[in-house]
Amino acid sequence: MPGYQEVYESSITDSRKFWLDLAQDIHWYQAPSHALDDSNPPFYRWFPDGKTNACFNAVDLHVNNGRGDQTAIIYDSPITGSAAKISFQELQTRVSLVAGIMVDNGVVAGDRVIIYMPMIPEAAIAMLACARIGAIHSVVFGGFAANELAVRIDDCTPKLIFAASCGLEPGRTVEYKPLLDSAISTATHQPDTCVVLQRPQATASMIEGRDVDWTTAESSASPADCAELAADHPLYILYTSGTTGQPKGVVRDTAGGIVSLKWTMKNIYGVEPGDVYWAASDVGWVVGHSYIVYAPLFHGNTTVLYEGKPVGTPDPGAFWRVISEHNVRILFTAPTAFRAIKKEDSSGEYLKKYDVSCLKALFLAGERCDPDTLHWAEQKLAVPVIDHWWQTETGSSICSNYLGFDLLPIKPGSPTVAAPGYQVDALNPRGELCAAGEIGALAIKSPLPPGTFTNLWNAPERYQQAYFSTFPGYYETGDSGYIDEDGYVFVMARTDDVINVAGHRLSTGAMEEVLAAHPDVAECAVIGADDSLKGQVPVGMLVLNSECNKSEDEICKEVIQRVRNEIGPVAAFKSAVVVKRLPKTRSGKILRATMRAIADGSDWKMPATIDDPAILDEIAGSLRSIGYPQRT
Repeated sequence: MPGYQEVYESSITDSRKFWLDLAQDIHWYQAPSHALDDSNPPFYRWFPDGKTNACFNAVDLHVNNGRGDQTAIIYDSPITGSAAKISFQELQTRVSLVAGIMVDNGVVAGDRVIIYMPMIPEAAIAMLACARIGAIHSVVFGGFAANELAVRIDDCTPKLIFAASCGLEPGRTVEYKPLLDSAISTATHQPDTCVVLQRPQATASMIEGRDVDWTTAESSASPADCAELAADHPLYILYTSGTTGQPKGVVRDTAGGIVSLKWTMKNIYGVEPGDVYWAASDVGWVVGHSYIVYAPLFHGNTTVLYEGKPVGTPDPGAFWRVISEHNVRILFTAPTAFRAIKKEDSSGEYLKKYDVSCLKALFLAGERCDPDTLHWAEQKLAVPVIDHWWQTETGSSICSNYLGFDLLPIKPGSPTVAAPGYQVDALNPRGELCAAGEIGALAIKSPLPPGTFTNLWNAPERYQQAYFSTFPGYYETGDSGYIDEDGYVFVMARTDDVINVAGHRLSTGAMEEVLAAHPDVAECAVIGADDSLKGQVPVGMLVLNSECNKSEDEICKEVIQRVRNEIGPVAAFKSAVVVKRLPKTRSGKILRATMRAIADGSDWKMPATIDDPAILDEIAGSLRSIGYPQRT
């Protein structure tokens, strides 16, 4: 079997043949005769004359191949105390009926459908039902604020909306229907139909003539079959979690996503059909699209859909219970989740209560994985811990290690090496290649491989300007970092988080590594605050482990000295403050740009995706305690 290097080189030197060969591994109604239409860069079209269907590849194919009795979805909800298993046969039946609901309500291929639901099987069923008939789904994170939902309604103009009556958080019920009604009343565009799943925890009021009861409609619907769709037919629109008010809807095509995602399951994650695979994320984010719903089902895996938290449902052993009970082979989650577990149970006492010997590896992505978190997970789980780097726009890994080949040596702080199809370079502001170890803007040579985004919804000019104009011939990732002499990529920070201290460009990510290595620090963030003398200076915010018994002042002094020792006086790192928690999006990304604006006294907008707005008042108070914003 060829190794990683051979596979990677063939993907770069003859990319068309490479991807056309891999395309033979999926089901086509009409197989493509050629791999790429590059006549209109950067709007590349993969497998342009092929016809396929994502739902058929995810569901019907396995039923037709005699595996209908295999479990497709495990639903596990510690919040409700319930669990369920859905076979591929049962999934096919339900998906075809829900697709029938849409057909009965006039939805046709190309129409948009918003899905506004929590982590329950019906969310995945609605996604697959859309794919079945060629409706373009746009999943909006359940419980999203009404004004943000209204913006998305106006941008993608859905004909139909699937919603649940409520979502559940530890200790509270979030009613979705009032938010949905408010969003629709605010929006200019009006959907024809809302299909509402009534959950027992909260019953929603219905609007006659517009709202349809999901259960009643499903019981009376006629099943709809899979549509033969062009390879470049949009599978979904997913709005990124930026803080600007302007929608940014990433468009994923059908065939590219099937080919690339199916390949990753065996070659990156090392699973075989039938293995249980768990991406502990949410269907509202790209991880949920790619690795809760589509990729595992394309590959014939059993996927886990978890309605819970890493801690608090009920304790820091929640993940270990799920792994043990459901025989999970691969866990994929965010470093944030493991930092939360480590904060509450740094000694790993809860882990000792469960047999997790079934686990083959842990994959982390979504935030840069600091070496301390990686080492802690390695030590406690005794399996490979693989940091891999990817984005909403790419839909799968830009860089990773590969369980499907011989595992490459792990370098803490690096997501290892480029995935097949990705030529990653570090570029200086003039667009020239950086030397090994020199920090630059990380960019990927065009064309991007199959499965990456093909456009922004209703915004082709923005697609071109935002991603492909800074470095001609390259996709600009928005991340900065360096590539070492072995070709390992180190993603240090978002480009905006590289700070300029008295003319020196420094990575906040490198400083966060030092802070996170302190034994009493559970989580941290470093931002660049305006400084009248040096331009910018770093400010560190620390969340401490629950077992910490030192004073906050003592720890702040220790981390300041550590940065001075390990990075040097040039970093001018003199300010650190202990906070109870860090502000994050619901997907676990730390809101550094918002904290930077607060530190500078600049105008800022409440991020639509923040998990708890009250945290920002706490952060503002902590920054004031150490003199930010500066008074002039």
